[in-house]
Amino acid sequence: LFSFLVFLRYQIYYGYPLQTYLEYPIIIAQDVILLLFILRFSGKTKRALFYAVTFWGGWYMLTLRKWIIDLAMNLCTLISAASKLVQLRCLWQTKDSGQVSALTWSMSAYTSA
Repeated sequence: LFSFLVFLRYQIYYGYPLQTYLEYPIIIAQDVILLLFILRFSGKTKRALFYAVTFWGGWYMLTLRKWIIDLAMNLCTLISAASKLVQLRCLWQTKDSGQVSALTWSMSAYTSA
């Protein structure tokens, strides 16, 4: 979600045409809805306000200075790769892949690379 927010803000900040980033608001909305469902069904609904304030504050802080948005854009690749490593570590510890298929992980690793 962080990466999508940074990509969207970066493209708006630098004035890219709307057609180049139109899918990001849709993807962000899907991720936010999924996050709300996860928080709701895990009994942590009150944390949703904290996350909303954090992301809203981050949205405006990204464009306080040009170097902040550029640095955040460069860190997105690192953050995406780190999230995949955290997921793999969790799978390794639980020894249960659940519904994860080799094709899904291959596509995810390819897009992160």
